[in-house]
Amino acid sequence: MSNAIDTAALREHLQSFAQREGIRQWDLGASRSTSASVQVDRGEAKQMKASQRSSITVRVWNDKGLVGITSSTDLSASGLERALQGARRASDYGNSEDIPAFSPLAKAPTPELHRPLQPAQGIQTLLNTLKDAEHQLLERHAAIETVPYNGLSEGCSERIYLNSDGALRQMQRSQASLYLYARAEETGRKPRSGGAVRLALGSDQLDVQGCINEAAERTISHLGYQPIDTGRYLVCFTPEAFLDLLGAFSSMVNARAVLDGVSLSRENSIGDQVAVPFFTLHDNGLHPDHIGAAPFDGEGTPTRKLCLIQDGALVNFLHSEATARHFGVEPTGHAGLGAKVSVGPDWFEVGTSEGTSSGTTHLHHAQSNETFVLIESLSALHAGVKASQGAFSLPFDGWLVRGGERISVEAATVAGDFRDVLKGIVHLEEAIVTHQGVCPHVWVDGLAITGEA
Repeated sequence: MSNAIDTAALREHLQSFAQREGIRQWDLGASRSTSASVQVDRGEAKQMKASQRSSITVRVWNDKGLVGITSSTDLSASGLERALQGARRASDYGNSEDIPAFSPLAKAPTPELHRPLQPAQGIQTLLNTLKDAEHQLLERHAAIETVPYNGLSEGCSERIYLNSDGALRQMQRSQASLYLYARAEETGRKPRSGGAVRLALGSDQLDVQGCINEAAERTISHLGYQPIDTGRYLVCFTPEAFLDLLGAFSSMVNARAVLDGVSLSRENSIGDQVAVPFFTLHDNGLHPDHIGAAPFDGEGTPTRKLCLIQDGALVNFLHSEATARHFGVEPTGHAGLGAKVSVGPDWFEVGTSEGTSSGTTHLHHAQSNETFVLIESLSALHAGVKASQGAFSLPFDGWLVRGGERISVEAATVAGDFRDVLKGIVHLEEAIVTHQGVCPHVWVDGLAITGEA
């Protein structure tokens, strides 16, 4: 990326214009990014794209304390002035029932993040790398005929937060990603698919070979599929699958969702036992393996590691300034910046609480004597989840494991209540770092599996 935005000069300009217009309280969040991405199809370029994006969000508080907000893509001096004017006009129609304020931590020290910016390799290098990856994947098995979903991208971005109270935040980061999703077909059989994802700070640091190997192994392992009988099974979720399910129900630890009445939790749920005693959940946006880590959120609040569930008990919610003020706690660094400030998780870490048993004895018995289902990935998470009720019914890819032999499941859904899942965990293995977060294989007893009729 070119030179970083001069935030000090920008704040001086905004402050000068605000004083001239009689605006006493304002804040601004801005971002800009450059990226390049490629897709291929059977050795030919399918799409090559380079882009530059910028956006700003300006909030203005009027003399009545009401807030107006404007968004724009114009980061020029005149564009910023127009945004400030627009936000001031919008403040006349601000919602008196929901008035945000500056985060009390917007000027607190931010954590040090070691994320050195990586140089871009260029779109032609990306194309050659992806072509070679596709070729290698197609060569792995005669049944793998196409890699219909693939992509390799690199880019860098910058984000700032300023306010009229003197807060000044700025960060830059680079990031690259690769995904390969293969499709295999055999005569008289249904097509089967499997894929893998890799992230890194720069495209030259991506584990391309590991991504190829994983996509190939997953795809090939699903070729010998068989139907599964409907019933209740001991289920093992892979780390990626459990993090997907946890993410779909993350509203249970989201204070904004709690206040809006769309969460499994209520305002007085802190302290409730929501999972087995050996289950612990943190949100840790500062984890060294979190490629997209940021030192502050949309309101300028520093990012930090936050325990959400300890020994199975709910101990904290994710907060913005407004929700934290309502609950009488500090903001946690999980806010966005918008007309209605959003709240969301950064990077989940699932683990076993110290000094507690994770049901290993039960698991050893189950592995030795029972059939179980290994769920690799879940589908239709938006359609098959009722986050405020706890219910889910989701198609999955996975295997029926019997006597150590893995048999791919032809087509099936797993259904249940997320609260029962958390309380039905019988074992947590060693945690694994994935591109989505940190999580072990999670074993849950008695889940309903419905096979294809």
